[in-house]
Amino acid sequence: MVQPDGGPVPRPTVGYVALGGTIASVPAEGPGVQPTLAARDLAAGVPGLEAAAVLETHTFRTIPSSAITLRDLVELVPLLEAVVARGAVGVVVSQGTDTIEEAAFVLDLLWDRPEPLVVTGAMRNPSLAGADGPANLLASVQVAAEPDARDCGVLVCLNDEIHAARFVHKSHTSSPSTFHSPGLGPIGWVAEGRPVIAFRPTRRAHVELDWSAPLPRVPIVTIGLDADPALLEAARDLECDGIVIEGMGGGHVPAGLLPAVADLLERIPVVLTSRTGSGEVLATTYGYPGGEIDLLDRGVIRAGALDSLKARLLLMLAVASGHDRLATRELFALVGTTTGPVAKA
Repeated sequence: MVQPDGGPVPRPTVGYVALGGTIASVPAEGPGVQPTLAARDLAAGVPGLEAAAVLETHTFRTIPSSAITLRDLVELVPLLEAVVARGAVGVVVSQGTDTIEEAAFVLDLLWDRPEPLVVTGAMRNPSLAGADGPANLLASVQVAAEPDARDCGVLVCLNDEIHAARFVHKSHTSSPSTFHSPGLGPIGWVAEGRPVIAFRPTRRAHVELDWSAPLPRVPIVTIGLDADPALLEAARDLECDGIVIEGMGGGHVPAGLLPAVADLLERIPVVLTSRTGSGEVLATTYGYPGGEIDLLDRGVIRAGALDSLKARLLLMLAVASGHDRLATRELFALVGTTTGPVAKA
């Protein structure tokens, strides 16, 4: 491409920070692969990347996705902010896909800048035929450099699809097309190296953290047929700081669990999600004991459209930030109850 005066269009600077994962995994001693590749090594193996942007590379961690912690993500944000402060128009983070939906959601709550922050990874490691890491990394850099991706919050880009961090979900153990946003779909795509943002997420929320306090303990309890109250009573005995109940259907539990729920509510915030995986927790439909009306009247916090994994993380951040019950309820109303992405004007 050339400018109107005939000179070449300067390449934008994009930050690239690697955390390990399948995209960085190669055969090691013993069976299987392990994450060992640094950001510079990964970038060097991507055809066309140099034409897309000038990269500022950093290797922040070299670990599997299951080893990533909330503290890792909190410590990562200042590095990402420093990269854009030095002039990067956006930043790409690569990591293992097992926890991309959770890590991207946390980063979305911590990232309050307009520059695009794009999270990516791979389902096939570099030693396999058809490894998808290079294509995902190239597409993510192109999205991070796209002016139209500004103010969209954190995005997840794999398989040439662009998803909003708040809604994306890993739906298959091994398929390259594993990432979906239930009920919504991607907000954009990459075609022939050109990112398209078709819809823009609404209602971004930012959480300020003070990590001088210990990490909150928040378990998830999935409610099944004839669920045992001891599952909820264990949360009391463990002195948890909050709990997420993954209820049946629209957000329901057997009536036999209500004494345990009431006991928890006297001590800690209780958040209600659905085990179905899509749709919002109901609010005004079912009035029987253990139905969502009964639970909400008792003081349970409605997670809205958030699944249990993301509801747990939001509750942990709320507790760590010192939110009281009312502020936590308002935060869930902002993040979890949403009209979703809106068509781009």
